[in-house]
Amino acid sequence: MTPFSDLNTTWFALIGLLWTGYFFLEGFDYGVAVVTPFIARDETDRRMCLNAVGPVWDGNEVWLIVAGGAMFAAFPLWYARLFSGFYLALFLVLIALIFRGISFEFRQHDDRQSWRRTWDTANFVGSLIPAFVWGVAFTNLVHGLPLSPGGHYFGGLPGLLHPIAIVGGLASLAVFVFHGSLFLSLKTSGDVARRARRAAGVVGVAAVALLGGAVAWVAEAGRPAVAGSVSPVLPLVLGIGAVAALVAATALVVAHRDGWAFAATGTAILATMGAVFGRMFPAVLPASNRAANALTIAASASQHNTLIVMTIAAACFTPFVLAYQAWTYWVFRQRIIRPVATPGAAAAS
Repeated sequence: MTPFSDLNTTWFALIGLLWTGYFFLEGFDYGVAVVTPFIARDETDRRMCLNAVGPVWDGNEVWLIVAGGAMFAAFPLWYARLFSGFYLALFLVLIALIFRGISFEFRQHDDRQSWRRTWDTANFVGSLIPAFVWGVAFTNLVHGLPLSPGGHYFGGLPGLLHPIAIVGGLASLAVFVFHGSLFLSLKTSGDVARRARRAAGVVGVAAVALLGGAVAWVAEAGRPAVAGSVSPVLPLVLGIGAVAALVAATALVVAHRDGWAFAATGTAILATMGAVFGRMFPAVLPASNRAANALTIAASASQHNTLIVMTIAAACFTPFVLAYQAWTYWVFRQRIIRPVATPGAAAAS
């Protein structure tokens, strides 16, 4: 193997790691927003849920920006083909993220109930859509796409919404809601934390069933193997491990071991993304029709000098990003406690 191909593979793995970090961190943000309408009983409850992710959600989205930027710089042809073929799906994600982002800022500027309800809805929908669409997108990348001989996908949004991809999208949504419910049970207190734990117990069962179904369906469907592919057994083992981690998380919720359950859902996300990128390798756009149509790592990579510069930059700046995020979570580590209403305030309200 040449140094050039070694560096290609390294950046493919690093991009997989960036997506994993994004889904681990932003995944619980999505989950909190989706589960909030079902566990919040009043405005104070909703504020507690928002405040749980308020200091960190925008920092978590940095991982998406870095992952997209790394794809553009390291594999420009992959970036171009992906964004042209998945254009409508990614446009939906972009619009959802815009409205989700401004919902955090706009909600607090008016006390009218209708105003706050509007932005609560924007936060809910703006989190639900990406949580589902990302699952659809990566399920398609694992299952393979009907590509032209030039490695182009022309199926549009309808072509992405086949049954296996829909199950994968529902699985990612369920896993993120499970992950977010556990984050709320750790970050809040009182009735909100108890309701979040109950929600985690319910959605955990759904997450196990959906992810297990997606793993089994993708494995059974198969796709043409690209030369140099790893054995499909390894991604399958990782997928089964992800399902097992969700089973463990559900059992830990019942035992009121929320911290370990949250670690288990995080492990499930890590194992799932390992299975996704392991099954894709050495293709960045696998083909479901003919192996020769797949777009490979080698065919889509940037020049060697570009990858060298990227590696040096990543080695210099990544520690600062990680240190900043670690500092943020440490500063805002305390549980959110529901304020106690005074008799005078209760009478005034």
